[in-house]
Amino acid sequence: MDIRVQAGAFDMGAELNSFAAAQSGAGAVVSFTGITRDLAEGGLERMEIEHYPGMTERALAEIAAEAEARWQLAGSLILHRYGPLTPSDPIMMVATAARHRGDAFAAAEYLMDYLKSRAPFWKKEITQAGAEWVQAKEADEDALSRWSDPDERGS
Repeated sequence: MDIRVQAGAFDMGAELNSFAAAQSGAGAVVSFTGITRDLAEGGLERMEIEHYPGMTERALAEIAAEAEARWQLAGSLILHRYGPLTPSDPIMMVATAARHRGDAFAAAEYLMDYLKSRAPFWKKEITQAGAEWVQAKEADEDALSRWSDPDERGS
């Protein structure tokens, strides 16, 4: 388990290569990288992400441990940025490694759903018209709810 919360940019390819190289016995590596997207009408100048150091890392470690308990993982990575981000900047990356692809895919989806709706990050969108805190979306809550059954395997 590798949990990192950082202000600085990261290289998606280098992070994935490093993660994959460290996974002994894995037959599958799944990754997802979230990118700061511009608003539908354009005009996003930046997004500011805030968090509480210590609390955030503990929460991410707990959910990664839960994923490793639910699925047979060789390893997991959660990398999340904070601070100001502009459109097209990578925000976060999740990677999972497992002996079989089903476990790797399910665990990666589980981690992504958690990050989207429960991870202790606060996001503010800054446009020329002003600033607005990003509110939770019902679709994100619905995605997370499918994991409430401990026997759920993401299939």
